[in-house]
Amino acid sequence: MMLLIYNHMVVDNRLQSRTDVLFHALADATRRSIVEKTFQRDYSISELARLYPMSFAAIQKHVVVLERAELVTKRRQGREQFVRSNVVAIRRAEKYLRRYEELWRSRIDRMEEILVEDRTKGAK
Repeated sequence: MMLLIYNHMVVDNRLQSRTDVLFHALADATRRSIVEKTFQRDYSISELARLYPMSFAAIQKHVVVLERAELVTKRRQGREQFVRSNVVAIRRAEKYLRRYEELWRSRIDRMEEILVEDRTKGAK
């Protein structure tokens, strides 16, 4: 696997799957916060930078990671770039997690069946 690490953020990894990129983006609290805020309304990158205790450049990098994961989109209006959350990507993450939930629920259901079988055999 080829990784290029810059400022403790993965900025280029062509070997990552779409799902890996999505969950990598959501793994950071600042990025999750940006996604949540931009669901409420569009924010310029300058506005976002004022909301967090980090540099404008750091916020730009977070937005780039979110954009690569398709969690946000950017649009230019004059000199400003505005960021908006992409609900389609969030639904993709939810769908992925739902598959795991279904898998674990089926395993738990099977464990319950085994326990009932064991109790029934033990009662005889």
